[in-house]
Amino acid sequence: MVEFSFLGGLVVGPIVGLLATLAMDRVMPRLPEGGTAPQVAASVLTGTPVDDAPARLATWVHYVAGVGSGVLFLALVTAAETLGTTPAVTLGVAGSVMLGLMVGFFALVPLPRASGLSRQRLTRVRRDWAVCAATYVVVAAVVVAVADAALPAV
Repeated sequence: MVEFSFLGGLVVGPIVGLLATLAMDRVMPRLPEGGTAPQVAASVLTGTPVDDAPARLATWVHYVAGVGSGVLFLALVTAAETLGTTPAVTLGVAGSVMLGLMVGFFALVPLPRASGLSRQRLTRVRRDWAVCAATYVVVAAVVVAVADAALPAV
């Protein structure tokens, strides 16, 4: 795989993150609680119930987190490359770690601090977030693989 420098990762990572976040945006409305995850973040930041959380803040947090996660994903890919495996395994390892981090962080940090969600709804929000996070990771991995194939070897 093409090795990205620190600066290259700071440039390419946000692009990867933005594209993956845009893909999530296509999946979220199709899920019963898909759009709730950004509202959870806005709820925690403002101390309001999830359903009353400011939509503009939810959107802003969603994109900032998504773009930033692209940088983290590229860092994980770079770290996984040290294993000396094939590009597919490298992306699989990085993707598995990223998915675990995305789902674990959301389920353990903002979700328990959000107000106004019933237990039944919490389960649906966790499940739908896992689907959205999986979409993000798959798209991020595909974007990195395509960039790797398109860029000349360094």
